[in-house]
Amino acid sequence: MARIGSIIDKKYEILKEIGKGGMSTVYLAMDKRLNKQWAVKEIQKIANDKNNEIVVQSLLVEANMMKKLDHPSLPRIVDIIDTGKVIYVIMDYIEGESLDKILKASGAQSQDKVIEWAKQLCDVLNYLHSQNPPIIYRDMKPSNVMLKPEGTLKVIDFGIAREYKEHNIADTVSLGTKGYAAPEQFGGKGQTDARTDIYCLGVTLYHLITGQNPTEPPYEIYPIRKWNPYLSSGLEAIITKCTQLNPEDRYRNCDELMYSLEHYNEMDESYKIRQKRKLRGFIASVAMCVVMIATGIGFNIASAMENDKNYESKVYISSSTDYEEKLNSYDEAIALYKYRYEAYIKLLEAYNDNNEFGDKESTQFMGYYNDAFTEKNVSDYDVTEDGYSEMNYLAGTTYLYLYLIDDENITMKVRALKAYPFFASIINSGNKSYENYSLAESYYFICGFYKDFVANSANTKEPSYEVYDRLVSSLQQCIINLDEYDNENLPYIKLTVYESVLELLYGQRKGLAATGIEYSRVSELLKTINDKTSNLVVTQEKSLNKQEKILDSVDGYIEEIYTTFANMEGK
Repeated sequence: MARIGSIIDKKYEILKEIGKGGMSTVYLAMDKRLNKQWAVKEIQKIANDKNNEIVVQSLLVEANMMKKLDHPSLPRIVDIIDTGKVIYVIMDYIEGESLDKILKASGAQSQDKVIEWAKQLCDVLNYLHSQNPPIIYRDMKPSNVMLKPEGTLKVIDFGIAREYKEHNIADTVSLGTKGYAAPEQFGGKGQTDARTDIYCLGVTLYHLITGQNPTEPPYEIYPIRKWNPYLSSGLEAIITKCTQLNPEDRYRNCDELMYSLEHYNEMDESYKIRQKRKLRGFIASVAMCVVMIATGIGFNIASAMENDKNYESKVYISSSTDYEEKLNSYDEAIALYKYRYEAYIKLLEAYNDNNEFGDKESTQFMGYYNDAFTEKNVSDYDVTEDGYSEMNYLAGTTYLYLYLIDDENITMKVRALKAYPFFASIINSGNKSYENYSLAESYYFICGFYKDFVANSANTKEPSYEVYDRLVSSLQQCIINLDEYDNENLPYIKLTVYESVLELLYGQRKGLAATGIEYSRVSELLKTINDKTSNLVVTQEKSLNKQEKILDSVDGYIEEIYTTFANMEGK
């Protein structure tokens, strides 16, 4: 077995063990050349052990199959090293949590979330099935799907995937996870094909939406509304069709399934009833149309004036109003006019004033935001208005500074990924007259750096001098702006940002030095962080602990960064 600290092939340094199977071990490793983290799967070759030979062969088949693939929901294989006694497969390190762990922690997932996941998984299966020859995954289940911090999914573990052979009558071996696997994977009922993966996906969706584990009693896939009657009947019909025992009764391919997922609400019983009512209402309304036009115009004008007055009263309420009452008032305002920005801005200001923006608040805000400000609704709002930019600016800084502020495990990387889309919306709007546009550009670049070079393990391209040059300038601007960010709010917010900037500079020290960034600029930034941390007046225990932690580590970080620059200059 590889030892912690050992180096494989003169470039991959083993950092820690992150997983273990029957005959393989997975490590986290650092690529010393690229300063990137990878996952390393290790399997020992055991002489005269037929079972081991099968596993080794299976691993190589998996690795060689994966090397051909290129899809955002699949991990990449970047290297295969055979030392004679041990095989190492170097692949993307996927940061996140498997869906089975999420199920164990919080149970059944929301319908909107499961449908979004279903579309991502359907898309990656469709990609696999479109290969020549098609690849049948055969092991879709929550434990084989990773949810990344930015909300996208990665499908892992291709140990039992196979290429579809057109003239085969049946699979050579029966493999799969009981409970999730299709009947044909075990019963010798023919060769597995795309419909096999559709079955496994259907069971996975069943588990996610109901919280009922198919590998545990009652060992049966019931209609999902048996467990939750408020779920969509359309989604129930989709999962039922996916999980039919006879492959002929399932969706024929993932294109068909994707279409159903994108139109699941049109399959709902309530939707069909509404459509019939609309038709009857339309016929009746034609007869009344002439009469109503004259009276309707006047009524609509009066109604709009009343709604405007009502909206204003709900948005511009007293600052002394109770926090929960404020949230309810802004909720009612958004219900009146979901494309007006004032209520969203006031809602974000309320979160900040109350210093509270965790999962509950994030879900509430994104529910409003996603319902209104999407590409399909873009004709309903004006991206060039300052109100649109201000709403996105406040949302971005709220995620960047305040998101789950009480949870020490929420890193700046996660916050930056959450904040990035809002700053991107401002930049994409082109509204350069907005007063905070230049600051939004700085935040957009910092968050984009985390997205492209810190969170994206698939990116092997190193940042250039120009990228680092702009990063240092943007970080400086960020810290300056932080002094203007509600000085009376939690010092903990500032300390969190100082710590994150310090850690980012430390983590990127080799790249900064190698590309020729002047040490004086980095040193000035480090000194600013040190001075601001030292001079910040804090009283709360968690802020005091954070301040002490930064001051205890800052000298060591500065020394390491200086040494790196000095060594680079000496080469």
